[in-house]
Amino acid sequence: MNVFLLLVLITFSEATIGVFVKLTGDAIPIQTLNFYALSFAALFLALAIPRATDQPLEFPHGNIKDTVIIGALIAAQISVFNYAMTLVPIANAVVFWSVAPFFVFIFSNLFLDEPAKKSYFLIFGLALVGIVLAKPLSGGDWFGNVVALSTGAIYAAMVTYMRHEGREEAGNDIFWSMAVGAILLSPAIFLAGPGEIGKFVTYPSLDMSLPVMLWAVCLGIVSTGFSYFGISMVLKQINANVYSLVDIIVSPIVAASLGYLIFGEVPASGMIFGGGLLLLSGFWLTREMSKGKENSAAHACQCS
Repeated sequence: MNVFLLLVLITFSEATIGVFVKLTGDAIPIQTLNFYALSFAALFLALAIPRATDQPLEFPHGNIKDTVIIGALIAAQISVFNYAMTLVPIANAVVFWSVAPFFVFIFSNLFLDEPAKKSYFLIFGLALVGIVLAKPLSGGDWFGNVVALSTGAIYAAMVTYMRHEGREEAGNDIFWSMAVGAILLSPAIFLAGPGEIGKFVTYPSLDMSLPVMLWAVCLGIVSTGFSYFGISMVLKQINANVYSLVDIIVSPIVAASLGYLIFGEVPASGMIFGGGLLLLSGFWLTREMSKGKENSAAHACQCS
């Protein structure tokens, strides 16, 4: 598949998370919806990976511990992010999630002994200005904003752990980690209930009724399964910095636009300007942090 087309599809699929969560409404408890999402995502990966790689899925005998830990972090990150979507507008959730690169830097400094560059302090200053302008603790959305911020921390913990263990998001590993995440979330069926999975909702603008379960399937296959699968494929073909531009800046903008077009969500002016600074500083920090690693990788290739 063409790389540009794949980037477009990944961007759109990531941006639909909030849309499918909000379309589900109260028909399915969010804890159960998260379980459905990871289950359908795992099913999609089980079918897509062998077809894309021409190789069967292999059980990670030598990486069971890593697979379980990463699966637990994926389950936590997706669950908290989807929960944030039920509390705040889509723009709030995706903007405050974008603090993830800053948590990656903090965790890498604490646990991987990676030194800070002078440029990081300028970037942190811009990010702080963005947070002040966005006013995450003001108004009725403060709790949801905090939940969205915590999502960035969970995602950063997963990235830091994978870097510590020298792991990459290979397709085979993604499936097993996603399956572990689904298993860990499976008690939600009994604790929160299965939800009104047979319910149909009428959408006047479409002049038709659709089953609520359709949005759970789309959340799992389109927003989750395809996103993880697409990322693992595209990173084999392009520089990680190019993908960072899409993931940290373009995807949140598309998600916020969908929130406006579908649900009429209009971000406050402070969120627009503060969020813009957060997105730009997050992308800048990601580029700065990856420069040394790219140079090291290039040097290793030249020496081998």
